[in-house]
Amino acid sequence: ARLHESGVKGTNVMPMSSGEIEEMIKEAIPDAEVRIDDLRGDGDHYAAFITSTAFVGKTRVQQHQMVYAALQGRMGNELHALALQTSAPGDG
Repeated sequence: ARLHESGVKGTNVMPMSSGEIEEMIKEAIPDAEVRIDDLRGDGDHYAAFITSTAFVGKTRVQQHQMVYAALQGRMGNELHALALQTSAPGDG
């Protein structure tokens, strides 16, 4: 079997669309304002900018963990690279 960038053996996995990523995040964090940028135009490398009241009082690490949880294990599989920028409303 061929090794993927993530180091996982297996069949070719279809990349996720920016719409799918946004939908999963909004499903888990309903009030989230989400912007997804496809960094290379290859459907594999995205940047996500997410603002939500759910992030109030949480550290950046906790905020990112919430987003990764929303993606239900797809990081490293269908989704190879996601740069996260999270904030609570009103954060600088």
